[in-house]
Amino acid sequence: MRSKVSVIGAGNVGATLAQRIAEKGYADVVLVDIVEGLPQGKGLDMLQTGPIIGSDARVIGTNSFEETANSDIVAITSGVPRKPGMSRDDLVLTNMNIVKSVTEQVVKYSPKSILIMVANPLDAMTQLALHISKFPRNRVIGQSGILDSARFRTFIAQELDVSVADVHACILGGHGDTMVAIPRLTTVGGIPITELLPQETLNKIVDRTVKGGGEIVALLKTGSAFYAPAAATAQMIKSIILDKKRILPCAVRLEGEYGIKGVVVGVPAKIGKNGMEKVIELKLTPEESAALKKSAEAVRELNKIMKLE
Repeated sequence: MRSKVSVIGAGNVGATLAQRIAEKGYADVVLVDIVEGLPQGKGLDMLQTGPIIGSDARVIGTNSFEETANSDIVAITSGVPRKPGMSRDDLVLTNMNIVKSVTEQVVKYSPKSILIMVANPLDAMTQLALHISKFPRNRVIGQSGILDSARFRTFIAQELDVSVADVHACILGGHGDTMVAIPRLTTVGGIPITELLPQETLNKIVDRTVKGGGEIVALLKTGSAFYAPAAATAQMIKSIILDKKRILPCAVRLEGEYGIKGVVVGVPAKIGKNGMEKVIELKLTPEESAALKKSAEAVRELNKIMKLE
């Protein structure tokens, strides 16, 4: 029996994510959006790719949450995307109401589901979903570090002219300007990147990674990134459905790990059938630890704006 994944929001991220899941064939997909006809049309179009790509996954589009009942996983992509000049944090009050409403519906129809947050500001919206749903922390996780790490890996591979498959990156912290790249734990074919690139080049790559989303927003002008965010979310969903137990950088609520308590922030975690099954604690230098705690405090400030603290 195939798993059931519901994707909330049929915009660029949501529709691309739904397509990636459906193409794999291991889950049926429900695509939800408030715009009449939009999820239905996109869902029908995806369904009709089945005979071509060899997938029997059932795809439906709907304006109602009733169709999402008993989902195994729910990915929330709905929300207002960034515009040029906006930070992710600028979206907090606008997307807060959307995420609150969606989370309430998820709890109503799929009380045993695992919730993956994709809407920005990512860490704060994950914290909000935890607060509203009352789900345990292992069942509410955010997609952030996979995307940030992918950007870091891409730029490193380009600089060294090597395969991205051989680049393993370490990114911690919030999904935004306070993210913490750890070059000393980033490797290419097992070799620390600090031995392959001069510090000046590394600094430029880290800076471009931190501003990676903004670079795309500035180019698109009327939207934000969606191919890579969808791929990152699909990787999380695959690890859950197939119980892969991948170690992936995700936004989770820390309960004392890394000396941080009660705040959602990006860290490596084991992702399996139960959602976030274990936080992986890395040995950080005092400077790295301080940067991670600073990132957590930035998330805490957004939580205060939402009156979660």
